[in-house]
Amino acid sequence: MKPLLPSSVFRQASILILAGILFTESAISQDRPHVASASKPNILFIFVDDQSPLTMNAYGNEVCQTPNLDRLAREGMVLDSAHHMGSWVGAVCLPSRTMVQTSINVWRTQEIAKRYPRMNPKTYVHQPRTLLAELTPNDPDYESMPALFFRAGYDTYRTCKIGNTYEGANRLYLGRNDQTNYGPEDETGSWWHGEQVMNYLKEREKGTKEDPFLLFFGFTHPHDPRHGKPDLLDKYGADNTDIPTSPNPQAPPLQENYLPAHPFHHGHPGLRDEVAVQGVLLKRDEATIRNELGREYACIENIDRQVGRVLDKLEAMGELENTYIFYSADHGIAVGRHGLMGKQNLYEHTWRVPMIIRGPGIKAGSRAQGNTYLMDLLPTFCDLASIEKPSTFDGISFKPVLMGKRNTVRDVLYGVYNGGSKPGMRSVKKGDWKLIKYDVLDGYIQETQLFNLKDNPNEFLIQHHDRAVVAMTGFKPKRHQVNLAENPAYATKREEMEALLLSEMIKWGDPYRLWDQPQGAQNR
Repeated sequence: MKPLLPSSVFRQASILILAGILFTESAISQDRPHVASASKPNILFIFVDDQSPLTMNAYGNEVCQTPNLDRLAREGMVLDSAHHMGSWVGAVCLPSRTMVQTSINVWRTQEIAKRYPRMNPKTYVHQPRTLLAELTPNDPDYESMPALFFRAGYDTYRTCKIGNTYEGANRLYLGRNDQTNYGPEDETGSWWHGEQVMNYLKEREKGTKEDPFLLFFGFTHPHDPRHGKPDLLDKYGADNTDIPTSPNPQAPPLQENYLPAHPFHHGHPGLRDEVAVQGVLLKRDEATIRNELGREYACIENIDRQVGRVLDKLEAMGELENTYIFYSADHGIAVGRHGLMGKQNLYEHTWRVPMIIRGPGIKAGSRAQGNTYLMDLLPTFCDLASIEKPSTFDGISFKPVLMGKRNTVRDVLYGVYNGGSKPGMRSVKKGDWKLIKYDVLDGYIQETQLFNLKDNPNEFLIQHHDRAVVAMTGFKPKRHQVNLAENPAYATKREEMEALLLSEMIKWGDPYRLWDQPQGAQNR
């Protein structure tokens, strides 16, 4: 995605407003059943861009301050093993967001993800009712999130970024106010997205919107460029423009699994996230990474403020207790961990996503493993709203986890990054064990990593034991906290995980095979 300057973003806001008052499309339809809001739950889906769960207090971060997200965790459930499935393109958010809106797996998103061009705010006219009326069951968008909930009598509304998302579904929300906001000011930052939801709720408060709602409450941050608000930058010892040459003592500390460089090439030459992040570029020194962490935390705390505004409004309206609130991200991100900056890797800090859920029937302060994918969100929404789930879904509902009846919905998780040189990276996880394989740069890089996540949750490598790295992070890994793939004591476990990975690749229709896999293995 090409970052927009704040001035450009502000112009987009004006264009969008002039292009049409999108709330007019949110009026109750006369061609579908009226559903009293008390008979079905509301769903508020909060979705951010590029956030590792490790930036949140609910997952152990004690530096980044998110009191409103902490409240959601305190009053709801935290899932420790929620993941995105992966990507076949450097813009990981594109397949990820397509999976969210359609509940189809990563390889199937290739068929539809680029079906429509991104929204052009200069020419865009929002016509959801016309489009919804023209949909047929043969259209892949017929069973997308907004179409399903529209037919079930829900009022649907969306605010989020523009681009690298699934336009086929975006255009079907009854109300839509999208804008790409990387700026530090309210009108060019996260406040703007919060204000769109506040405007929707104020209209609802007037009694003009009585149907249950599905709100897609999206943000552009904390994706880079991470232009934080001045007061929050001061709090986290960071600067948007003057990158320090020595660490600011107020800046967040380096992560325990920080590295000054990844031990081998990640396999995607020229990858924007690794070479062109504003304020970082190729630098991985302590001062640069700590400053970028401060900027990231400033953006996350600003998102938290907007979440707080909406929670307070729902509570004042008396609608909070009948609302399921989901907080997640399209993927995690590295920002210095393992010497990487971007989201194009399969370490836990990037493959995992935050997942916090609050709502009726969910035990306050509860926690579960989950073993969910983002594509499981839509089936879960349908389950909670008593909407019949289409046969096209690859995802499965994790309502049983939310209601405390199960701890997980899967035994095995599969991940892929196929956006750079092919075949790319693959990962599989079962229980405490995880395997990652790299087959990139025309076979120049062929690496295997094996981790026991119970003993080595940070996926420490031998490079993390280096004295200079330990001096910077202040954390010395234990001797056994390394990649175990070449350790003869774990040869049987590695063989088991290798077979499991191939099985998952076949199951999900992976069109590639890695250098040491049987090339004739056919997909199901």
